[in-house]
Amino acid sequence: MEELRQLEQTLGWAGEDERLLRKHIEFFRSQAESMVDAWRAVIGAQPHLAQWFVGPDGNPDNEYKALVKMRFVQWVVDVAARTHDQAWLDYQEEIGLRHTPQKKNKTDDRHTSANVPLRYLIAFVPVVTDIRRFLAAVIEGAAELAAVESAWTKAVHLHVTLWSRPYAKEVVAIGKSESRVPIELSRETSASGRQG
Repeated sequence: MEELRQLEQTLGWAGEDERLLRKHIEFFRSQAESMVDAWRAVIGAQPHLAQWFVGPDGNPDNEYKALVKMRFVQWVVDVAARTHDQAWLDYQEEIGLRHTPQKKNKTDDRHTSANVPLRYLIAFVPVVTDIRRFLAAVIEGAAELAAVESAWTKAVHLHVTLWSRPYAKEVVAIGKSESRVPIELSRETSASGRQG
């Protein structure tokens, strides 16, 4: 948890960000599906993104897409509502793994592409942080609008940063040599001895 707090500090995440997102939780609950639909339209319009939802027959796996959408909608609500505790941190690890060959398709027993490259998760961040058009309908004050938008952006960056752990190992200098070791953010990860 200490490294999580350090990452939050690095991002500038503070109690006020958490308070603002929670203050507007009903907005996020009511708009989560519309937000996800808008983001998924971006995915669907770009074949290089849509490919991760295509089955071995070359057709979109609509069942898989529906299951992923349901989790994506819940994620929007969780970003605004969940406390950053160990259970939340462990689930961020799980989300990261579900984008890699270790767990992609396994949760839903599907047969789509086995990996979403990390660079595409990172590249998609600006799409998911662009929520002003949704917020502007419910927040009148410019300062509050900017503050909620900023809190959301920091929260999304924190999530994607945590999802990157299964993709990467840290290089730690030991004397004159280097050793590759995993970041130990998750109790589950360190307890099982699993390496990224």
